[in-house]
Amino acid sequence: MGRTMKEDLEAVAERLKPLFPAEFAVVAAYAEGYHAHFAAQLEALAQFELCERDTYMLLLWVQNLYPNDIINSPKLAGELQGIKLGSLLPPKQIRMLEASFLSNEVTSVKELMARALELESNHWAQDVAPQRLNGRCHSELAIDIMQIISQGQAKAESITLDLGMQIKQVLLAVLAAFLRSYQGAFDEFLERCTQLGNYRANVMANINNCLSFRTSVEQKWQTSQDILGPLRELKSHGFDTLLHGLFSKLKPLFKRLTQTRWAASVQTLEEIVSIMEKSLPEFSELHDCFQEELMELVHVYLVKEYIVQLSKRQVVLKTAEQQQQLARQVLANANLIEHFCTQNGSRATWLHQALPTLAEIIRLQDPSAIKIEVATYATCYPDFSKGHLSSILAIKGNLSSSEVKSIRSILDISTRTQEPFKSLFSLIKVG
Repeated sequence: MGRTMKEDLEAVAERLKPLFPAEFAVVAAYAEGYHAHFAAQLEALAQFELCERDTYMLLLWVQNLYPNDIINSPKLAGELQGIKLGSLLPPKQIRMLEASFLSNEVTSVKELMARALELESNHWAQDVAPQRLNGRCHSELAIDIMQIISQGQAKAESITLDLGMQIKQVLLAVLAAFLRSYQGAFDEFLERCTQLGNYRANVMANINNCLSFRTSVEQKWQTSQDILGPLRELKSHGFDTLLHGLFSKLKPLFKRLTQTRWAASVQTLEEIVSIMEKSLPEFSELHDCFQEELMELVHVYLVKEYIVQLSKRQVVLKTAEQQQQLARQVLANANLIEHFCTQNGSRATWLHQALPTLAEIIRLQDPSAIKIEVATYATCYPDFSKGHLSSILAIKGNLSSSEVKSIRSILDISTRTQEPFKSLFSLIKVG
């Protein structure tokens, strides 16, 4: 019908208009007649209970195809410029149809996303191996979900750009709800399917998924809303799962540090690093950015566990020479940890002073100099507390209680940053 109208009006403009006097406004007469006929037809159609497809097509016709492809088509735009044909449907009717379209489209998007997640989580539970893409564990879930979202928005934009903006805000909320569901399904998989052969590969595939989601949201949606929180949780739980067994294996080795009174700490740490190094190739199936994040977690763990052992109050050294010897051992161990972690991709430069400064506190003998180191340390690690400090100072058996009290008091002075900081000492419990 639309094509017929367009061809008829073009024929009127090209062939009939020259045959009539200008005051007859023959093109306007035909256009107004067609318009009135279409408006009556569409208003009658709009009274029916329309299915999703019909609602969409009716809006597409009224809001886009008719005004743009017919009224403003190249051959007719000039002819119809002065004619105020108006809309084919009243504004109230259009608003009702748009509300119905938005509701239908959002429901459809939710159903498609739920189906995609169900299919994906069934694959995990059935121990289906993830795809490999460029040597990385890969899942199509993020691509499928973002495609469903994009198609929903594109459909709305094909009607009007304003409707596209309206549905964008709704779809962002739908995506946020989906990501929470995704995280829940992944957590359930982590808990229930530990014995499956492809368990760890599927964990890595889902961690890799986070990059696809994040890239799509940041590039396409450019939203200030933080809808990626569930993905951060998913990634964190995935990393914890991948590293749990390895860290459990290293725990007894760290305990050996205090059992040997630090005499062979470098050898013990070399053994720890060797075990860790042998485990790293498995993680090559993560994207590079996630390998770096995982290595930062390893870096934090090694530094944290070392400090835990140092803080156990099992070593009390009464002479400056003994303290300096321990400080040298701590510094050597710090260098070993830092070299291993940075060589394997850790970018946790914020950890570089964690152990060397503690070594310096152990080495120094002048309480005033120790105070300066402690004050500086507290600015670098705002979660370094008096309890942590006391555990380190307990090593220095030649400090009087008044000197310890004086050094501890430096933490009463507020040198703490208000900026967000990464936790280190809040992960370490002291008695």
